[in-house]
Amino acid sequence: MEISADRVVTIHYTLKDDSGTVLDSSAGGEPLAYIQGHGNLVSGLEKALEGKQHGNTLAVVVSPAEGYGERDEALIQRVPKRSLQGSGEIKKGMQFQARTDDGMRLFTVTAVMGDMVTLDGNHPLADQTLHFDVEIVGVREATTEELEHGHVHGAGGHHH
Repeated sequence: MEISADRVVTIHYTLKDDSGTVLDSSAGGEPLAYIQGHGNLVSGLEKALEGKQHGNTLAVVVSPAEGYGERDEALIQRVPKRSLQGSGEIKKGMQFQARTDDGMRLFTVTAVMGDMVTLDGNHPLADQTLHFDVEIVGVREATTEELEHGHVHGAGGHHH
């Protein structure tokens, strides 16, 4: 069965940066399951998998534009510590979810100076070319419930 919209695809993958450093991998763990065409993966990887079949292996290079985007300086902001109340001690590297005009976004604390905190809403992999090695280990039709919820249920998927 070929990968197309509304099919559940299960893959093993390894993600590396330009220097070959492994950033993420499913090796030695559960494969990743997602629904094709629902924006569950970065668009460049989803496009590359379209039409492929169970058992295929491929190497995919994804540009920042089709990956986690270009860095946007407008997503970096300084806020007073008190605006992050209830977070305990705020340290560099901590992450917070915040609602923005574009929906929920993850912000990473990049600096703490006195009472001011610098938050960066860029994805940690923004501006990076992504190198995926992918093995397709399963393709099946999604269930009606999975399509309604927009994610996979069961092994490798979302759990409610």
